[in-house]
Amino acid sequence: MGLCMHRFDQAFRFVLPAGAVAVLLTVLSVGWFTQPDRFAKGYAPEQPIPFSHELHAGTLRMQCQYCHSGVDKSRVAGIPSVDLCMGCHKVTKTDTPAIQKLTQVANSGQPMLWQRVHTLPDHVFFDHRPHVNAGITCQSCHGEVQTMKVVTREMGMRMGNCLACHRDPHAALPAGSKITRGAENCAACHR
Repeated sequence: MGLCMHRFDQAFRFVLPAGAVAVLLTVLSVGWFTQPDRFAKGYAPEQPIPFSHELHAGTLRMQCQYCHSGVDKSRVAGIPSVDLCMGCHKVTKTDTPAIQKLTQVANSGQPMLWQRVHTLPDHVFFDHRPHVNAGITCQSCHGEVQTMKVVTREMGMRMGNCLACHRDPHAALPAGSKITRGAENCAACHR
């Protein structure tokens, strides 16, 4: 018998493994490079009017819950209504272009079309309530928002960041907390 390989043996030994590696590299590359910017660290979309968290949450010391009132009662933190903003801005800084635009939006009865900074893929379920009610500060995930003139995502919205905190939440929890771990089962975050 000769030492020649059958042509199907060549395919199984060389072509198929090389093809499998090429497909795997393609899938990984496409997954990584096509990740929408809205999930990446550093994302800061342009907003309809400039809003400084540095001024409102920093200098004026407004609590996050004042504007994001759903954070302890709902899955979502919520975006403040134009009417909430106008509660102060009917008399404050009314001569600035941004507040004049805010006033126009308020008078139109339409909502302000803010661009979300912190978004997750549709297949991810996140509920603010258990995090806030455990004493985890907004800054743990959102960064030092009170120092930001323009809100920028400080933490990438990748699963590894969430799991790292669920596995060792001590840095995010207040001193003396009895919580030692967060849920790690898939159904806790994927529904």
